[in-house]
Amino acid sequence: MTRISKIILLTLFISCVTYAQESNIQTYTPSKLLRKGQVDVKWFNNFYSQTEDTFRGDHPRENFFTATFETFYGVSENSRFNIGLVFNVKSNNIGGKGWFSPLNFANEEGGSRAGFTSIAPSISFQPLKNVGNFSIRTGVFIPLVDHETENGVYLDKKSYVWETKFFYDYTFPSGKWQLFTEIDTQFNFGEEDTYDDNGTSEGGFANNSLGVPVSAFVSYFPTSKSTVYLQTQQYILIDLGNKFSQEYTQLGIGGKYQVTKTLNLELSYTNFVRGSDTGFGETLNLGLRFISN
Repeated sequence: MTRISKIILLTLFISCVTYAQESNIQTYTPSKLLRKGQVDVKWFNNFYSQTEDTFRGDHPRENFFTATFETFYGVSENSRFNIGLVFNVKSNNIGGKGWFSPLNFANEEGGSRAGFTSIAPSISFQPLKNVGNFSIRTGVFIPLVDHETENGVYLDKKSYVWETKFFYDYTFPSGKWQLFTEIDTQFNFGEEDTYDDNGTSEGGFANNSLGVPVSAFVSYFPTSKSTVYLQTQQYILIDLGNKFSQEYTQLGIGGKYQVTKTLNLELSYTNFVRGSDTGFGETLNLGLRFISN
């Protein structure tokens, strides 16, 4: 059995398990905001690994791990305004190491880098009073890295990134199917990128550009406590003066399971199936989400 087949079977298994407690998987999509005093904490782990890209063709395996932590708090009586904080921890390596080797969080010259890389104060709001399944999140990511690339090893953007996300979901009358869509705008700005003789960057490769990811998820709910979904994303990076642009398409499958009344587990897999000026890798993703009552 291939690795991808095992991932798909495990995802389906998790999604089909039932749990005899009230579910919040269907209720609290990213479009839905919190009540006053309610807390939402999410820990999402993304493992991206590639052995091919459009720049060099085949190459030794490169691994990029991102742990994203999100905390949001409901501050309005009518559930239309939340405040929050998002931050990222990254660990990357090159040279043909194993897929999960970034969990060592090593800093080896010319081989690997790890660190706390960005933080973003954020707000979420529901702009239309009578449309509770449409919301907007916006925040500015503040870079915490001195150099994007050191001795040929990339860690994270040095750009400031103003990111705005538009969320919308629709549950079909049967209650078994749900469509979730997301459109983002990511303005990257900062110093122009330059490199020294050792391959260390001084600016940011994506500065003066606009990233636009467009995503769609189709979910099926075998029970109220579990779901399985298919996802797709088209990403476009538009050159606004940085002399670099790219685009790619990724497809994936995932599942969510209600572990307890307040805790959800998510597992997913995606594959970068096409693109220009990009890598052709795969991702494994594991998320935990806590939502207070």
